[in-house]
Amino acid sequence: MNTITHPSPGATAIRIRESTLDPARACHDHTLPSGEPYLLAIERGQTLRIVDLEGNQAVDVIFYNRDEPAEHYSATDTMLHQGGIYLTTGSVLMSNEARRMLTIVADTCGRHDTLGGACAAESNTVRYALQKKFMHSCRDNYLIALQHADIGLGKRDLVPNVNFFMNVPVTEDGGLQFADGVSAPGKYVELRAEMNLWMLVSNCPQLNNPCNAYNPTPARFLLWDPV
Repeated sequence: MNTITHPSPGATAIRIRESTLDPARACHDHTLPSGEPYLLAIERGQTLRIVDLEGNQAVDVIFYNRDEPAEHYSATDTMLHQGGIYLTTGSVLMSNEARRMLTIVADTCGRHDTLGGACAAESNTVRYALQKKFMHSCRDNYLIALQHADIGLGKRDLVPNVNFFMNVPVTEDGGLQFADGVSAPGKYVELRAEMNLWMLVSNCPQLNNPCNAYNPTPARFLLWDPV
C-alpha cells in the first residue's frame, strides 16, 4: 500500500492509500443500483470495500452492532475521537458507546462527509420546493430496508449517518454547502470491521443538489474474510 497525505479544506488531512486486496478473492460482491436500499451483515475482522462506480455518487450508511443493535455509529463520537469532521485513511468510526466499530484502512477518494445527514421528505421540502416532498429519499430507503429485514430495528433507530464520497464543505460562518463531489469513477473506501455489524445503506437517490452530480449511479460492495 502507498499512502499520500496532503491538506484538505477541513480539520482532517486527506490520506490516499490504495488496497492490495484482490476483488476476485472477495467472499461477497454486490452492485447496488442507484437510489436503492441495502442491508448487509458484516463479521468482525472482515474488510468492506465501497466503490463509487461512476463518480460523484453519495452512499449514505449507518452501522449497528449486530450483537447489541442499540449500539450504533455516532457522528459526534467519531469526530471527537479523530479531532476532525471528515473521514479518510486511518479514521476510526466510533459508536455511541465510544467503542471502535470500523477503521478505514484504504481510501482512494480521501474525504467523506459526517455532517450532511440523509435526505428526507421534510428536508427535500425545506431545501428545494414543496412539490419535492414526495420524491424518493434516503430516509425512506432506510425504513424500507429495515421493514423487510425484521431484525428489531425501526424508525427510532435511525441516527446521523456517514456520507461516503459526498462533498459537504463547511463555510466560514459555520454553514454547510452541498458541493460537487471530490470522487471519480472507480474510487473506493475500505473499512475493517472491529465488531459484528449491520450495514444499512441508501445509495442516495437525490436529484436536487450536486452530491450525486444530479444523476444517481450504482455503487459496489465487496467483502473479504480476514487473511
